Amino acid sequence: MNFSSAPIPNHTGFYILTRIAGALCFFSFAVSCSVPPSKARVSLPPDSRLSQTGIASWYGPGFHGSATASGDIYNQSDLTAAHQTLPLGTRVLVTNLENGSSTQVTVNDRGPFAKGRVIDLSYAAAQSINMVGPGTALVRVDVIDSPTRIQTIRASLDYTLQVGSFSQLENAEQLRDRLAKSFTDVTIAPTQSKDLTYYRVHLGTFSTRADAEEQARQVTQAGYSVIIMEK
Repeated sequence: MNFSSAPIPNHTGFYILTRIAGALCFFSFAVSCSVPPSKARVSLPPDSRLSQTGIASWYGPGFHGSATASGDIYNQSDLTAAHQTLPLGTRVLVTNLENGSSTQVTVNDRGPFAKGRVIDLSYAAAQSINMVGPGTALVRVDVIDSPTRIQTIRASLDYTLQVGSFSQLENAEQLRDRLAKSFTDVTIAPTQSKDLTYYRVHLGTFSTRADAEEQARQVTQAGYSVIIMEK
């Protein structure tokens, strides 16, 4: 038998090389699919219930001596804060993202009710993170510790709005009269604190917190500062 030793045409050799390269690529792909990927470190976003970013404001002299939503008397020199949803007694770390300073506060009040704000700091807390002058700052709120005490709330619990608190009855009466021109069910509730009597101006009685918050927005729009109180 006579075998020809003629050379393989160039185009035929290229075809064979192409088929071999394709087979190698397929084999490499199959092997890579059969090997489990390595476990990479993934940075998970913080739990929205434990960390929150937004605008902080502060409240001071106008509320000094007033009862808070927790029943405590507001002291502008204490490191406390108002938050809309965190359980009263929760400890949080507030970091001023504009200058890096931070402070630890205890939530003992409800608010703020201005749109876009996440926490209302006491004067002392605001001063400790250098935001008294600006009035507001972009902050991050991180929960440090939640209260372990289980709070049982009666199903029939009512709410009211506190629009002011005064040591002089005359001042409370003046605010009551101004509010009565635009709103109904405005009353004065005397409250004893140690040796002092404070006269709190209340507005309305609400069966749900949602109703109280809706009224609070209207009162705030009218130019008043509001605290939602549990009756």
